[in-house]
Amino acid sequence: MATAAADNGASRTAAPAQNALSGRVVLSAADIDRALTRIAHEILEANKGPQDLVLLGIPRRGFPLAVRLARKLAAADPSIAAEQIVGQLDITMFRDDLSRQPTRPPSPTRLPAQGIDDKVVVLVDDVLYSGRTIRAALDALVDLGRPRIVRLAVLVDRGHRELPIRADHVGKNLPTSAAEKVRVRLAETDGPADASFLEDHVAIESPAGAETEERTR
Repeated sequence: MATAAADNGASRTAAPAQNALSGRVVLSAADIDRALTRIAHEILEANKGPQDLVLLGIPRRGFPLAVRLARKLAAADPSIAAEQIVGQLDITMFRDDLSRQPTRPPSPTRLPAQGIDDKVVVLVDDVLYSGRTIRAALDALVDLGRPRIVRLAVLVDRGHRELPIRADHVGKNLPTSAAEKVRVRLAETDGPADASFLEDHVAIESPAGAETEERTR
């Protein structure tokens, strides 16, 4: 993860790097890290400790965010083993836009060994938009077990809800127009595929610079 420049020499290289990031950057790598730290502490506080916690990330970018959150939970409470509480929840076949979207290869669903029955499951995603992705995630979850509680943590809530769904933990509320596109870029998902990737960031792209976002989130 990128850190703030430590000296004047590093500062001089920051401006060209920033120009390579897409759109208007609203969260830097440091901002994302701070938001995840805060969310991790909120999760522990809401749960009154680490008991029965399970984090399930929604592919693609929800999963690496869930992994990062699990590590931050473990840093805050040494009784937590990060790798034992995190998993991935594929929602491909539960989406309501399959007939309108290109075929997507499903990602594997991976649950922690403890499963999700009678657990406090925190769904983790990058952007909350219409709520339809989370509806699909809830449907997928029902097929896997019966959690005691289901909560939702998102890095960005951009509004424009179409279903009565809200997040319990939000990194940043980001008012946008429906025509704008919110881009989340993470090293785990975007770095290997893009040689121009510089650092984690969240950016807003206007219609002039990007196609209008499909309303699937």
